[in-house]
Amino acid sequence: MTTLTEHDRLWIRRYHPRPDAAARLVCLPHAGGSATFYRPVSAALPASVDVLAVQYPGRQDRRSEPCAGGIGELADQITSVLLPWTDRPLFLFGHSMGATLGFEIARRLERDHGVVPGALFASARRAPSCPRDETVHLRDDDGLVEEVRLLSGTHASILDDDELIRMALPAIRADYRAAETYVYAPGPNLRCPVVSLVGDDDPKVTVDEARAWSRHTDTASELHVFEGGHFYLTDRLEEVLALLVRHVTRT
Repeated sequence: MTTLTEHDRLWIRRYHPRPDAAARLVCLPHAGGSATFYRPVSAALPASVDVLAVQYPGRQDRRSEPCAGGIGELADQITSVLLPWTDRPLFLFGHSMGATLGFEIARRLERDHGVVPGALFASARRAPSCPRDETVHLRDDDGLVEEVRLLSGTHASILDDDELIRMALPAIRADYRAAETYVYAPGPNLRCPVVSLVGDDDPKVTVDEARAWSRHTDTASELHVFEGGHFYLTDRLEEVLALLVRHVTRT
């Protein structure tokens, strides 16, 4: 049975440990997000799936740590942490920035360690080969808060609390910088399947941009469109969970 070292505890949260599970699902948060975003996912999935929610530095109990300098740096760090957990099929689920991060982690697992994930679930994010020129991270604090409000990714009560939002802004800004300055480096396609998920009213990604994830795998790809915006996941959780169970429990 894999146990968490003190270093790993900084990165991985197992809200409902399932040591006898047949597969593991690694959940990667959106920009400004935290591992707790995936607690409902962990609670709802069956005992056959062990959920590892990743906690990035610079937020909540890791607030005193510097945020990662970019997607590549973060992917290097998380890949290293995940290696002891690859003793059974490992699936990656990333929402928004987390999807790009999941892609880079999958690349590293396959290229450097010979570990092929069971699948990459890319949620609410454009394919790496579909860049946009975005500069949200350069806005002032009010502009950054406006963007977060637009996407409805943070509960209104937090956004209305000046002290809480100012505590969160450094991590939000750093994550936006990482996501917006990411540059896709062409290379071998993934060997794992890619399942893309998107809301039909998402201002950050079109259905065609989500469909383009199929360019990045040499095996199967799927596209699932849900009613909703960038955080369609909150309102369509049961549908998304059913999709995850169908894929992860095939192993």
